[in-house]
Amino acid sequence: MARQVTYTFKGKTKTIAFSYDKHHDLYEAVAEAEGIDLTKFLAMEQQVAMTSRKGAKAEKEFRKVEFARFGFSNIHFVRDEESEA
Repeated sequence: MARQVTYTFKGKTKTIAFSYDKHHDLYEAVAEAEGIDLTKFLAMEQQVAMTSRKGAKAEKEFRKVEFARFGFSNIHFVRDEESEA
């Protein structure tokens, strides 16, 4: 079964198909679905990764805050139980 990602973008909840063949992670998939260019974001994220300690929360927090600023919330994979309900 193909994976699906559910997310809320500017108040509207959407579900898209997800494949690791096309995207590095679910954040990149939802950004592409909404037509958002992540070039500058990925460069800044790389800088955060280089300046923070390995295993620190800085990268995750940066990603979470920036995607909230873009208008995203509640980004997660759909579980099989959710799709059957």
